[in-house]
Amino acid sequence: MAAALLVPSIVLAQSADPERWQLNMGRGVTQSSQNAYEAHMLALWICVGIGVIVFAAMAYAMFKFRKSKGAKPDVNFTHSTVLELIWTIVPIILLVLMAFPATDKLMKMYDTRDAAMTVKITAYQWLWKYEYPGEKPGEAVVFTSRLDRKSDDIRQSKVDARTANHPTYLLDVDNELVVPVNTKIHFLITADDVIHSWWVPALGWKQDAIPGLVNEAWTEIKTPGVYRGQCAELCGKDHGFMPIVVRALPKADFDRWLAAERAKNAPPAAPEAATPTEAAPAEAAPAAEAAAPATAAAESQTAAPVAAAVAQTAG
Repeated sequence: MAAALLVPSIVLAQSADPERWQLNMGRGVTQSSQNAYEAHMLALWICVGIGVIVFAAMAYAMFKFRKSKGAKPDVNFTHSTVLELIWTIVPIILLVLMAFPATDKLMKMYDTRDAAMTVKITAYQWLWKYEYPGEKPGEAVVFTSRLDRKSDDIRQSKVDARTANHPTYLLDVDNELVVPVNTKIHFLITADDVIHSWWVPALGWKQDAIPGLVNEAWTEIKTPGVYRGQCAELCGKDHGFMPIVVRALPKADFDRWLAAERAKNAPPAAPEAATPTEAAPAEAAPAAEAAAPATAAAESQTAAPVAAAVAQTAG
């Protein structure tokens, strides 16, 4: 049933994931990823502007003041205090202008307050364990997520993966992390053995999973879809075979999936106990059986003198 609920979302767009030969970073599907993209583009265009000015000045100077035209070095220009102040102060101003929006967005990225739900992520060599805490005992949903069997078979067969007809080779898992869209989700991230790093590019952040330490992060996915990532820390020989798959569903679909998982993992119901009124006859029966011999004995003792009197009268 849970698998059937996930089928409609397979056709949703996955354009937020990185693509082959992609040069620029993606916008992602969260506010954090959008903030990172905007900060990146601001810095990029400032650097482009600086590069245009610097290389244009260099080209002009090399052409205008070349030695073949009899140009001589201008000692006053190359050692100008005013010029040195300009190319020192201007970069400082640019860095300060970039620091204010970047600091504000960075603080928001670590603000995990007012989350609607919590998911605990524990990293192992080489799989992930996901836990959805429940409000009541027995409502928690816990499962592991590891490299899918088809990718693992292709990997161990040593054939060329490009001929194996598996578009998501090494990027698919047996159990996906399912989350709702338009919901602030609080993540608790830790590890059991060595340092790992949970990273899905479309979410716009990554967080280290460190043994003995619980790190925090949050996300709020805007667009339903399937988003893939990998462990971003060198965690051992199978580091490259530790993918992450997040499936974002509309809230109603997620609620149905979570209810199905809880029902699947729920313990079997205990048999109903008998009510006190039903048990009373069963308890009374032994007492009645015990009283029967005593009654019979009393009747025999009463009948004996009567029989003797009758015999004497007859004689």
